[in-house]
Amino acid sequence: MLNDTVNTGPAGDLTSPAGAGAPAKGSKADEKTRPVSRPSLGARLRRDWQLLLMTVPAIGLLLVFHYVPLLGNVIAFQDYSPYVGIKDSPWVGLSNFQWLLLDESFWDATLNTLSITVFQLVFYFPIPIMLAILLDSVVRPRLRLFIQGIVYMPHFFSWVLVVTLFQQMFGGSGLISQTLRENGHKGIDIMTNPDAFIALVTAETVWKDAGWGTIIFLAALAAINPNLYEAAAVDGAGRWRRMWHITLPGLRPVIILLLILRLGEALNVGFEQFFLQRDAVGRDAAEVLDTFVYWRTLLTGEWSYGAAAGLVKGLVGLVLILIANKVAHRFGEQGIYKKS
Repeated sequence: MLNDTVNTGPAGDLTSPAGAGAPAKGSKADEKTRPVSRPSLGARLRRDWQLLLMTVPAIGLLLVFHYVPLLGNVIAFQDYSPYVGIKDSPWVGLSNFQWLLLDESFWDATLNTLSITVFQLVFYFPIPIMLAILLDSVVRPRLRLFIQGIVYMPHFFSWVLVVTLFQQMFGGSGLISQTLRENGHKGIDIMTNPDAFIALVTAETVWKDAGWGTIIFLAALAAINPNLYEAAAVDGAGRWRRMWHITLPGLRPVIILLLILRLGEALNVGFEQFFLQRDAVGRDAAEVLDTFVYWRTLLTGEWSYGAAAGLVKGLVGLVLILIANKVAHRFGEQGIYKKS
């Protein structure tokens, strides 16, 4: 019997003296384990210069309309006068912020703003999600496009038109009141009722922007793998179970992202909508921080005072975004930026 001598390792590996599992140098397995070197900055710039060039207009808009105006926040620490300019206006330190925190009208506007934000988070924020799920369930493409066109349209209406339409429906001489009077009942006037103002502005926001808000959620629904629905249907899952275990988990990252951004704008509920209805329901019900800054700045010339209020709004929004993003990381979501 021919006895061949084979050079093997300690573990009997025929290719490596180190034993099984250690690839030889120069093999394909060894190439796969090597870390891929990252291209240099110059190479990446040469590779992606077309994409970078496309971002120049957007970056320019951000610089001109967002970052450069941030420098104007310095007037919050001055007794600013537009006739002498920022350079010659006297410095007052934190005096404007002290007066702001002692101003009862500021706290009233803040309370109204937060109340409207919380109310709309509960009664408005879920509506675009539910509407997107309903639209996604429409099988016929033409019917879906027709419905989408109808619900998108109010977004392009101005707030003047929206308030006018609601006035014609819910005002003291509106359609509902006239119908009630013709049938022997007392008319109603929701448009001048301070107690119903939060519900009124929320209803106006839903009618105007709920359809437009479905766009992002429809895009997220389109990214869900349809094989998941087919597999769940084969396993016997009904429509509701498929929505609970597939649709909503697929929408969760987008929902959390938009919720964080909405919390960042908790003190920014808008201006025009409330400015148009302020006289009808009174300052106590309709005064929000945006209208407060307008009345205390543009009409009285207290520019530094208004800048201090705007700076407080921005700082509070930043803190809320950071807190909400931290909570999102705790629940395993990415949020608005990745966890380091």
